[in-house]
Amino acid sequence: MGEEDPAAADRQARGPQGEVNAGAAVEQAHARGGATQAARRAVEDAHAEHWGRLLALLTRLVGNNLDVAEESLQDAYESALTAWARDGIPAKPDAWLLTAARRKATDRFRREATLARKLPLLLPEEPEVVTDMSTIPDERLRLLFTCCHPALPAEARVALTLRLLAGLTTAEIARAFLVAEPTMAARITRAKKKISGAGIPYRVPSDAELPERLAGVLAVLYLVFTEGHSASSGDEPVRRDLCDEAIRLARVVVALMPDEPEAAGLLTLLLLQHARRDARTGPDGRLVLLPDQDRTRWDGGQIAEGLALLRSAARRGPAGPYLLQAAIAAEHARALRADDTAWDRIAALYAALEDLTGSPVVRLNRAVAVAEVDGPAAGLDLLADLDGPLAGFHLLPAIRADLLRRLGRTAEAAAAYEEAIAGAGNAADRDFLTRRLAELTAASG
Repeated sequence: MGEEDPAAADRQARGPQGEVNAGAAVEQAHARGGATQAARRAVEDAHAEHWGRLLALLTRLVGNNLDVAEESLQDAYESALTAWARDGIPAKPDAWLLTAARRKATDRFRREATLARKLPLLLPEEPEVVTDMSTIPDERLRLLFTCCHPALPAEARVALTLRLLAGLTTAEIARAFLVAEPTMAARITRAKKKISGAGIPYRVPSDAELPERLAGVLAVLYLVFTEGHSASSGDEPVRRDLCDEAIRLARVVVALMPDEPEAAGLLTLLLLQHARRDARTGPDGRLVLLPDQDRTRWDGGQIAEGLALLRSAARRGPAGPYLLQAAIAAEHARALRADDTAWDRIAALYAALEDLTGSPVVRLNRAVAVAEVDGPAAGLDLLADLDGPLAGFHLLPAIRADLLRRLGRTAEAAAAYEEAIAGAGNAADRDFLTRRLAELTAASG
């Protein structure tokens, strides 16, 4: 056998877009004796904890050049694998990585003849060693608002946020949203080019712009969580990695904007929803509806944190859509048994949320709560005009089927179940609805 080519191994550790696959890079370095188990864990921990902040800071330091910042930081993490195994894990890994990334960026600019004249304006000839990050401003809000700029398509905002703030690879994002990796790579590349070409500013919006722009950021995080909490397609009903990333980024927003009640409301909502994760599927992987869940499997720590956040946020301003949704989730979280659920309060909160948003999806959820208070016929009445706005949304016929079943209108319920099954994109949803239809058919003889 010939000798191993380290350069080839490094290329293998990178994806088709040149980005570092942290797991593959660690495996390659470990196979060559270049990374100890301790170094491996330290790099993985540093990636999870520091990637977003370091990239945001580096982006500003290199003149808002996202590509240079991202590539330089990726190289710094790769270097850490062998350097930390050789020299020991530094006391402040984030400071070590920032120093290494600035040096990598300087080297890049030196190699680019067309950018050489800009070097003095962007980085010093020999960047100073960073020893402490505590006095360096946190730039993640700048990066988050840039990724979620309204000039970018919604799907690009989600992809950029996960790529740049959460540090997911293009392949991981593509798998999460069930698209081909080249398609996702092209989406991210187009978004970066638009940021550069359209002159999208790398800054936190002004006070006048902030309410609208913050709503856009929160909507992206909510969308990421929703796709993880109730996957729209594929075989898995829940994608915990997406839920975890949405919660982590929501914590960043709350930490950097502690006086924004809607940011706290979103984090509260995500915590209370995610607290039920272990009870949402049974041992066979099938979905378990909320009334049937084993509430002892809910995460009490996350529920306590969410309820405390809600109390604090409610004192800081009028309730917006996320605070109202958090209040609804809190009513479910407080109920020790399904029979203890305060459906009257939940129905009232949904009515307030519908008045605020006009959302047909809110009306759909309100119908479920009203059916618990006033009976299934009252809930069914609320669904009467939703066929147009929610055409193709499988939960509308699914909920209609359940209400019709409870009213004894078996044939109509069966037809609604069949419609819901045809429209469900997720295998777990289809399985659940198919079982419900089979139970209905068996019960009707």
